Amino acid sequence: MSTDSGLDPRLAPAIVHHILVVEDDRDEAAFLKTLLEREKYDVTLAKDAGQAHSMFVMKKPDFVILDLILPGTETGWEVCERLKTAEKFVPILILSAIELEDSRNLATRVGADAYLTKPFDPTELLAAIKSTAEEVWRRSHTESSSADDAKPVRFSCRCGKRFKVAQQHRGKTLTCPNCGEPVLVPRHE
Repeated sequence: MSTDSGLDPRLAPAIVHHILVVEDDRDEAAFLKTLLEREKYDVTLAKDAGQAHSMFVMKKPDFVILDLILPGTETGWEVCERLKTAEKFVPILILSAIELEDSRNLATRVGADAYLTKPFDPTELLAAIKSTAEEVWRRSHTESSSADDAKPVRFSCRCGKRFKVAQQHRGKTLTCPNCGEPVLVPRHE
């Protein structure tokens, strides 16, 4: 993807403008908000699962930074899973004090795209935002283009016989079983 001259190159090709930070610790949340706003991100804070879901729906963030231990009945893993169900390609970075491999594995299983532990290096966090956003962007474009490739090509012969063939047959000639005439599979729909 090419970048405009007015576009910040650190954000290309995956453009992240708005980040939702789900963090119940006020000092940590304030630090993250200040750090990210200094980097020209628009930041929305949520202190629990309920606020996270509300802000996710209302603000439509480009990226989510999510703590795992949250007040209330819903954990960060559950929040991650719900957000990914709602929007498969929103990048979610877990930022947690939990350093266990089981925690990382569970985060991956519920859809988290990256995992950093606290305390963290701000430079490492900023780099992780960029790399995670780019990876999710690539994955979204790869999956959507392979989904397009999976769609069958539908067309008809002059005699009325209808066909449904795989994308790989575009531009090839088939013989109609009804009338025996050659039929060209359309290159474009």
